[in-house]
Amino acid sequence: MCDQDHFEQDRQEYEARGLVTRKQFGVMLGAGIAMMLPRAANAVTVTESDVNVTTPDGAADCYFVHPASGTAPGVLIWPDIFGLRPAFRQMGKRLAESGYSVLVVNPFYRVKKAPTAAAGGATPIQDVMPLAQGLNETTHMTDAKAFIGWLDGQASVARNRKMGTQGYCMGGPIAFRTAAAVPDRVGAVASFHGGGLVTAAPNSPHLQAAKTKAQFLIAIAANDDARSPNDKTTLKETFAKAGLPAEIEVYAGSMHGWCPPDSTVYNEPLAEKAWSRLLVLYGKALA
Repeated sequence: MCDQDHFEQDRQEYEARGLVTRKQFGVMLGAGIAMMLPRAANAVTVTESDVNVTTPDGAADCYFVHPASGTAPGVLIWPDIFGLRPAFRQMGKRLAESGYSVLVVNPFYRVKKAPTAAAGGATPIQDVMPLAQGLNETTHMTDAKAFIGWLDGQASVARNRKMGTQGYCMGGPIAFRTAAAVPDRVGAVASFHGGGLVTAAPNSPHLQAAKTKAQFLIAIAANDDARSPNDKTTLKETFAKAGLPAEIEVYAGSMHGWCPPDSTVYNEPLAEKAWSRLLVLYGKALA
């Protein structure tokens, strides 16, 4: 999960590089400058809608986007601590244009409908930390089952192909637990600058994920690796012992949060590298 002190350190380092200040970033975001993603190669026409998914705890407001015709593998996207917002809608749509039926969820639906962060990825971390602290292993698991079950009920989702799930920041460990919650349906898991993937607890997300049959892509921020240098080794050893394919890489020069296009530390070249590896993962595991 995101750490408030570390998040502020990241922001200060980014500003110290002379790249952009929070105020400048807010102006860019308002103008839509920071929200442009490259169009998917050979993009297919998609259909998009706002949907409500029933869970044991209520109705979760989500964004669903899929190819306009035929069926496609389902993908469940867990946003970072700033929640469901335009940046993640764009990311979901881009993935759908590559041939997937994508559900992007509001993980904080129990408390607030999206958007849950006033300034998207530029929102002060202390404003959204209480939302993240309201989630736990139980909510991760029950939500995962509900969302995967909902996807399986959609005509655009291929029932004869495995699903994928991907998470960012706090969504990384939730993606791991999604595979553990529905191991028969989830065939691919991706984590981008995931926080809390490895803990000392017996229910650590990495230990739960290792009991599945999924393939993994784990993209680690360089400054996260500097803080927890042993995590990558633990992940590699755990998945190797379990016999699960896992691409685990520290992205040199990246900072926690580098993938979403509205992040104050967005790094387009490295985000595009991570995206390309995601498509390779899904191409192999969800074929």
